[in-house]
Amino acid sequence: MQVQVRDNNVDQALRALKKKLQREGVFREMKLRQHYEKPSVKKARESAEAVRRQRKLARKKLQREGLL
Repeated sequence: MQVQVRDNNVDQALRALKKKLQREGVFREMKLRQHYEKPSVKKARESAEAVRRQRKLARKKLQREGLL
């Protein structure tokens, strides 16, 4: 991942880098890998995340259509 520093403004470049890392999910991945997660727990977490994602998409779709 690359971020350009313009006009020696390192603070702005750091903010841009953090935003990119956040979007890619790097911080979340690091947090999850701090401790071992049993395969059964991992599977349950991932399925719950998938359900949450689907509900969110459905809610947004209803909002766009003006039904919610």
